[in-house]
Amino acid sequence: MRIAELSRRSGVPAATIKYYVREGLLPPGVRTHRNQAEYQDEHVSRLRLIRALVDIGGLSIEAAKELLGVLDSGGLSARDSLGRVQYALGGRRSLLGDEQRSGAAEDIAALFDRRGWRIDADSPARGALIDVCAALRLLGHADVVAVLDEYAAASEAIAATDIALVRKEPDLERMTETAIVGTILGDTVLSALRRLAQEHLSGTLLPSSDSTVPDEL
Repeated sequence: MRIAELSRRSGVPAATIKYYVREGLLPPGVRTHRNQAEYQDEHVSRLRLIRALVDIGGLSIEAAKELLGVLDSGGLSARDSLGRVQYALGGRRSLLGDEQRSGAAEDIAALFDRRGWRIDADSPARGALIDVCAALRLLGHADVVAVLDEYAAASEAIAATDIALVRKEPDLERMTETAIVGTILGDTVLSALRRLAQEHLSGTLLPSSDSTVPDEL
C-alpha cells in the first residue's frame, strides 16, 4: 500500500508517518520509485502500537523509540526485556537534597526487607518512590508512607497478573510486546481504575458536602 492508504488505515497523518520513519520508530517502506514506497500490514500494526504508547501511554518519542528498540532486538529473554522496559521508563528527577531523601531511603529499604523484594540500588522506580516518600513527609503526610505495605501488597498482586500474561504468550516477540504494552498502558488502566474505585467508595465512606460531622463526645 502507498503512504496515503497507510495513513487512512492507521489514522495517522502522512506527515507524522514520515516523522516516525525519520526518528527510527517505524521501519521504512520498500522503495518502488524515487518518491514512492510500499508499506505492509505490519506497518499498520506498528503505527497503532506507536500511537498507543505515545498518545495513551504518554511516552515521549525518545522513550517510545527506546522501548521499540527493545522489541526489535529479539535477542533478550522475557525477564531482560521487562527489565529494559522498566529502566527505559526512568523516574522522576528529584528536587530534594540528600538529607531530605535519606530518611525516605531508609523507609523504602525497610519495606523491601519486610517484603523480601530484591531491587537494584540504581532502579529508577526505587529512586522515584524515595522521592515521593520524602515529599510526603515534608508535606506532613507521613500517614501515607505508613501504609506503604498495603500498597506494596496490592502492587505485588497486580505484578503477578502482569507476569502471568507475559508468560502465556507463545514466543519471545509477543512476550516482549506484552511486557511493553502491559507496563505502559497498564499504568493508565490502573490509574483510571483507582480513580473509579475512589469515586465509588467515596459515596459510602466519606461524608457529603452537606453532611454535618457530629461533635466528639
